[in-house]
Amino acid sequence: MKEREIPVQLAGVDVKVVYHNYKGFDLNTLIVSFPEKRRVLSTLDGFKQVKFVANNYTPLKLSERTMMNYEFFRMQLPLTLGIKPEDIALISTGVNMDNAAVHESSFQELKVCCLATAGAKGNALRTGVDKASYYERDGKFFYTNGTINVILLTNASLSDGAMARAIITATEAKTAALQDLNVRSTFAPKYQATGTGTDNVIVVSDTEGKPLQTTSGHVKIGELMGFSTKNAVTEALKKNDGLR
Repeated sequence: MKEREIPVQLAGVDVKVVYHNYKGFDLNTLIVSFPEKRRVLSTLDGFKQVKFVANNYTPLKLSERTMMNYEFFRMQLPLTLGIKPEDIALISTGVNMDNAAVHESSFQELKVCCLATAGAKGNALRTGVDKASYYERDGKFFYTNGTINVILLTNASLSDGAMARAIITATEAKTAALQDLNVRSTFAPKYQATGTGTDNVIVVSDTEGKPLQTTSGHVKIGELMGFSTKNAVTEALKKNDGLR
């Protein structure tokens, strides 16, 4: 498998894009590796202890199949990469990892890195206004060619509450990026989009030090997370959707 390294400033964190094959389809996956298991909070997996987090690009033709039994796909894909399913937190998208964006920020000893992919041409929506068109039944979902996926890394240890609050901070920053780029709802273009219907976030805590208790925008760690997320999502939307 071909690999492409992505340099980041966080000690002990390895980031790369792996180009591989699944059932005859060419796809690629952004994989973050840690020297030891770390606590993560994923909007798909909930809390989990893992050595890897990943964002996978699944092309349309394959996704039409995998969404019929998405949990089976999420169990099988790591095995093709030599990773046990229990050791990874995985999210996926129709956005190619070659269009992923990275943004890092720091203050004194604190460091934050955001890895984002973003596509909003096919399913941007304004939450609280737009109606849903699909629902889940027996594990079957739908496919869209959009999705904004965010992976937040930090060298700080985070409490459970701080990890949950980071999802709010990242979501607000994502929405700010959509507002600045004037992304409209696909379903009702007169409205400003707040996200897509398939967005996911993974927050990763470090293992060292006393856990920080909050990641709100009023404290430095929250400021860094918001700043990095907004910039990474903005760059990802520019790269994938050609927005300016």
